[in-house]
This record gives sequence, structure tokens and C-alpha cells, in this order.
Amino acid sequence: MIIGVDAMGGDFAPKNEVLGAIKAFPRLKAGSRIALFGDKNQIEAIAKAEGFDVSNFDAIHTTEVIGMNDLPAKAFVQKPDSSISVGFTALAEGKINGFASAGNTGAMMAAAMYSVKVIDGIIRPCISTDLPLMNGKTALLLDVGFNSDCKPEMLYQYALLGSIYASEVMDINNPRVALLNIGEEEEKGDLLTKAAYELMKGTSDFNFVGNVEGHAILSGKVADVVVCDGFVGNVVLKLAEGFYRVALKQGIDNEYFNRFNYEIYGGTPALGVNAPVIIGHGASSPRAIMNMILQTEHVIKAELVKKVKEALNK
Repeated sequence: MIIGVDAMGGDFAPKNEVLGAIKAFPRLKAGSRIALFGDKNQIEAIAKAEGFDVSNFDAIHTTEVIGMNDLPAKAFVQKPDSSISVGFTALAEGKINGFASAGNTGAMMAAAMYSVKVIDGIIRPCISTDLPLMNGKTALLLDVGFNSDCKPEMLYQYALLGSIYASEVMDINNPRVALLNIGEEEEKGDLLTKAAYELMKGTSDFNFVGNVEGHAILSGKVADVVVCDGFVGNVVLKLAEGFYRVALKQGIDNEYFNRFNYEIYGGTPALGVNAPVIIGHGASSPRAIMNMILQTEHVIKAELVKKVKEALNK
């Protein structure tokens, strides 16, 4: 198994990316190997400064970088020798088994849709994130930013994708799927959530348990998978990140609050595309990059794409 990593994507690339890969190296399963896409000279210099043998990695030299402020789709086309473009080409050609980056999220999704493409039957892919629950477990929230405007059918597919991911990657048995809404009652919500509820009600594709309100999503008593459009999901995600930063500034050292630290999760899986793709936080530390790489390995081993296709065929 070869795990592709964008060494040039992120606010502190390539240093944090290479340091994170070095941290991940001894934690990889037997047969797994990291391929770093980026400026080979910089990669080797960072590894040498750490006393690490860079031959433990495959370093694929690239000469261009897609920045955080570049227009996603245009940058992917105009910078064919960028670490993201070359990485996705390798993924599409089967030279690597998954690709992870803390770079431009829009460029990552545009590249995924252009190169490895969306799984047949999926309207639009989405991105998800982990939610730490008060019972010590973890739930999944999706979409968290890729699709701000959704159709009911898209939310239904997010529910299916989330259920499969929760079952196969998070090891949750028969995950409970809920629709994020302003009330628990069936008739609550806007036109989108009402229509989505009608589609999900009575389905046998996943374990739909109804609506869940915002105050209940962290309790763990209602749902393992929480579904919403990307606008709402991104607001929830950014609020959680802000909540953690406030706790840090207040000097609060609490086991539960500390689980809101994005570093321990590493990255966000893109669901609905034909290959494992993990998107990390732009400000990722070496620890976050390490966990992003290990998460990519886990998703590859779980054969998530294969299982999504099987579910859609049913």
C-alpha cells in the first residue's frame, strides 16, 4: 500500500508535512509506504536535518504549488506540475492507493472530481468530520463545507455515505443516522430538511432515527451520523473549533474539551469519489499530518470505496 501525501499543501509546508510523515513512519502497518509529492530538494533537506533516512519515503518531485488563495478548478488545470495535480494523477493511475493533503480544499475536491471522478450514482461528493461525544465515543457530521446548496436527494446520499463510513471505518455497529434540524418533530424545518425527512423515513438503506437538534448532537444519545447541508455543517465545525480555542485561552484542561483539537483526527475524508482522499486542516501541525496519514491508511484498508459502490448497487 502506498499512501500519497501532498508535501507542499498547508500553511507550514513542506516542513510540517515532512515532519508529520517522519512521525507516521514507525506507526504504519507492515506493507505500507509513504509517497511525498513536492519539492524533492526541500523534502530531503528537512529529512536530513532530522537525521531521518529519506529513502524510507518515495519522493516525487514537483515544481508548482497550488496556494490557499488560488482558484481551485483553474489552478488544477493551470498548474499541472503542482503537488496536488501530480498526486491525483498518480492516484487515478493506481500508482498510489490514497492521497492526503492539508492544502487548498477546493482544489482537492476539484482534482478529485476531475481525475478519480465521482462514484457512479453519487450526485455530489461531500466532506465529513468527527464529532467528539460526551459518552467518550465519536460521531460523524456531513457535509461540512463542500456543498452549501443541496437537494433532498443529496442529503439522502450523505446519510448513506456517512452510515457506511461509520460502520466500516469507525467500527460503529448499525450506526444511527439523524437529520440536523431545528426540532425533533417530523414537520419541523425548512423545505430542504422536510423533503429530506420524507425520503429517509422508512428507508432500509440505513438506520434513520429522525431529526436531531443542535443541543443534542454531542450527547451521543441520539445519533452516530448527523446529516446537513455544507453551509450548516461548516458553521457547526467552525463553532466547535472556536469553542476549543476559547477553552485553551481560558486555561481549561479538560479531557472532553481536549477532544475538539483537530490534531488528533488528522483530516476529513472526501466521501463519494472513486479513491480514498483525505483533506487536512491548513494549519496542520506535524502531529496532525501524522494522524492524517494514519487515517488515510485506515480508510484504504477498510476498502471504503468498494463498500460504497456495493451499497449503491443494492
